[in-house]
Amino acid sequence: MKVFLAQTKPCLGDIEKNLKGMIEIINTQIKNKGDLVVFPELSLTGYLLEDLVFDVAIKSVPQELLELSKKISIVFGAVELGEDLYHYNTAYYLEDGEVIHRHRKVYLPTYGLFDEGRYFKDGDRIKAFNTKHGRVGMLICEDAFHQSSSYILGQDGVETILVLTNSPVRITNEGLEIRELWESICKSIAVGNSCNVVMVNRVGIEDGVSFWGGSFSVLPSGTINKKLSLMNEDGETVVLDKKEIVKVRFASGSSKSEKIDLVLNELVRIKKSR
Repeated sequence: MKVFLAQTKPCLGDIEKNLKGMIEIINTQIKNKGDLVVFPELSLTGYLLEDLVFDVAIKSVPQELLELSKKISIVFGAVELGEDLYHYNTAYYLEDGEVIHRHRKVYLPTYGLFDEGRYFKDGDRIKAFNTKHGRVGMLICEDAFHQSSSYILGQDGVETILVLTNSPVRITNEGLEIRELWESICKSIAVGNSCNVVMVNRVGIEDGVSFWGGSFSVLPSGTINKKLSLMNEDGETVVLDKKEIVKVRFASGSSKSEKIDLVLNELVRIKKSR
């Protein structure tokens, strides 16, 4: 599977401009005979929306993207107005002219500069799904910081986990700390579930907040096999081969020997004790 990591710089609240930029990237990857294009979290709208959430929410996927998905699979992020009339931070997977799956962000950060819980309703499902490129799962930014999210996808037979993010810069005396943190988390997800992990982060500045990019992909062995540049718009293709999953799953029994009944029983015990 040829996956294009589209490290973009969305314009806050400007759906028309963002959609145009996405379409240009998608058309280029169709010419390059790619299989899948992955955009960052809220790539259609920008991130620090606050009250703009109401104005930019979509009830349905733009028809232009659905048409293009007949030639290449597409993953992107947007504000979704749900059937319950609440707003969600949603990742969409498009294929063959249809919405194959949508993941509503489960863990909404509401601390520091983040205030998502004020504007969005949290999702209530984490699920792997079948595509023509294998079994896929999607997480959005903070979701990946919770071990249960990737664990559920791993037990649901996932082969590739796509992580869409809007991660802001966090610098210490040791350098770009947040980059090392994200790489460690995604390596752990890949090794723990014997799967590929693709993390696509945005760049640009919104209201004084900078986003660092640095998108990357991780093989099931935990090896990072592609890294994009920092702070700049970028895009590269990574080739993911199922043989890498097979090799790791053959060599390690950790995934196939998971004691899911034990986990369920212990979680019930812990819940009752609280």
